[in-house]
Amino acid sequence: MLGAIAGDMIGAPYERIPTKSKAFAAVVSQFTDDTVLTVAVADWILNDTDCAATVKAYARKYRNLPYGGSFRQWFEAADSEPYNSFGNGSAMRVSPVGFAFNSVDEVLLFSKRSAQVTHNHPEGIKGAQATALAIYMARMGTTKKDIRSEITSMFGYDLGRTVDEIRPGYAFDVSCQGSVPESIVAFLDSSSYMDAVRNAISLGGDADTMACIAGGIAQAWYKEIPADVVDGVRKSLTPDLWKVVARFNTVYGCEF
Repeated sequence: MLGAIAGDMIGAPYERIPTKSKAFAAVVSQFTDDTVLTVAVADWILNDTDCAATVKAYARKYRNLPYGGSFRQWFEAADSEPYNSFGNGSAMRVSPVGFAFNSVDEVLLFSKRSAQVTHNHPEGIKGAQATALAIYMARMGTTKKDIRSEITSMFGYDLGRTVDEIRPGYAFDVSCQGSVPESIVAFLDSSSYMDAVRNAISLGGDADTMACIAGGIAQAWYKEIPADVVDGVRKSLTPDLWKVVARFNTVYGCEF
């Protein structure tokens, strides 16, 4: 999941100041809500806790981050009823599922569980499942051709486009259906971890989240993240967040 976190931190400066070029400064910046909620999902998996309660606890601890309005209302409320979201928040936090479980059935089940505490709309669940399954398949050494075919067949996403074809007409979109397919294409159309992140950001959309999604898949596939990026993430995370990341990497043997 470190690849997802790094994608969030590299993409954050371009979320509100979009770029349509890959020739930008790729610098590890401050983490956003994407990172905090990814760590929350990792904590849930590591400790077999209640998912909603764990996600709420992390959001409340880091409540000053730029969460969406509906999610903020949810984590500040006393009850934990989901709010039928199809936003890409379910996909950006799901990467630990793709790294932790060792069968398609488990990945689909636990990605659904991680999503539906808030994003119980079918598109919200689909976005999380597609992202987690892509990570799992990449981790297992599945070819990009077969990843493209399986995700297209199972979820109906259009993955037949290239980044260059998507970029000119693409606009900011925080829905799963409007950003997850493009983020997966950013990985499929890449030549390295950093190239996947640059692809995602260069689309000019929800840059941190799309780079988070693409970065998680790219880590699983390339199994190599530049050392300066890893060091930047370690230095930028708070000790409590890094502790969970480090433990998760150890327990699940994540390569980067």
